[in-house]
Amino acid sequence: MCATVGRTDDPDAAQPAVRMPVIWGLVFGAIQAASPLAFWWLDADTVYALGLALIASIYIGFAVADGRPTVIAVESSVATVFVIVAAAAITGSPWLLVLGLTGHGLKDLWQHRRQFVANTRWWPPFCLVVDWVAAAVIAIEIIAGVHFR
Repeated sequence: MCATVGRTDDPDAAQPAVRMPVIWGLVFGAIQAASPLAFWWLDADTVYALGLALIASIYIGFAVADGRPTVIAVESSVATVFVIVAAAAITGSPWLLVLGLTGHGLKDLWQHRRQFVANTRWWPPFCLVVDWVAAAVIAIEIIAGVHFR
């Protein structure tokens, strides 16, 4: 069960603690999906890759705030993997962006369940939804024939 304010063992009581991060995740996922419109001078795959790298690196800040060296090392390593996937997506297949965002969402789900990084109770469900909304939109764009370069 996720950690919530006023933690309880009642599953219905935990729902409001997750509802708002999910709603805001939908909003920011749509913004993330539309982000290439704000950076019209860059290719869409570059904008999405920058977003993936930024999203992945946020956990480094959370890890530093947590303060445990193991957490910092793990989160920095995980972020590095997502930065590499993002960089490869710029010149490779845009499906790498879908893979990276989906994978980061799975990492968020794991974080939400395990609370590996302290004091992030609202962030993982929010970020998971952002990641998966953006991944779904990019997948739809690829299938629809949108060119990313």
